[in-house]
Amino acid sequence: MARKATITRKTNETDITLELLLDGSGRHQVETGVPFFDHMLVQIARHGFFDLTARAVGDIEIDAHHTVEDVGISLGEAFKQALGDKAGIRRYGRGTMPMHEALASAILDFSGRPHLVYNVPLPKAQIGNFEVELVEEFLTAFCNHGGINLHVNLAYGDNLHHIIEAVFKALARALDEATGLDPRIEGVLSSKGKLE
Repeated sequence: MARKATITRKTNETDITLELLLDGSGRHQVETGVPFFDHMLVQIARHGFFDLTARAVGDIEIDAHHTVEDVGISLGEAFKQALGDKAGIRRYGRGTMPMHEALASAILDFSGRPHLVYNVPLPKAQIGNFEVELVEEFLTAFCNHGGINLHVNLAYGDNLHHIIEAVFKALARALDEATGLDPRIEGVLSSKGKLE
């Protein structure tokens, strides 16, 4: 059975449709109205080998906050839905990725208990119409709605684009590892017998 999900989310601020296939090849079609954010979502698909379609219409005339956060909610829900009861998955994943002078790592657990540790000190700045502080907002929403314990650490870096791209690529690799199936795992990888 295909591990996939379709999420639709409509509020007064955003209208989102998102499709995710865990066992994909990295195909993607992403249109959120926030070009730099689109570029980062493509990194998740491409480097995690997920097929991802994401279309969002949001109140970006105000700013990108609602769109970025609500896509994070939708993507978290998509991973949760696609994983089902999480039987056979590795559960834990880690990725460390360089991007020119920047090096970032992401370590995660599909525990069902959301938590974000975000050690990426960034100045208040923008890349295009994307405020860099929205990375943390996206990850918080993603973790809360995906039931993910995620630790993101920046070792070093100077260029904001490089730092953020290293974070998203590291996240992609960690997600790929954690969602992967391992034939040695019977049921779920938990002494409790369930992940929630």
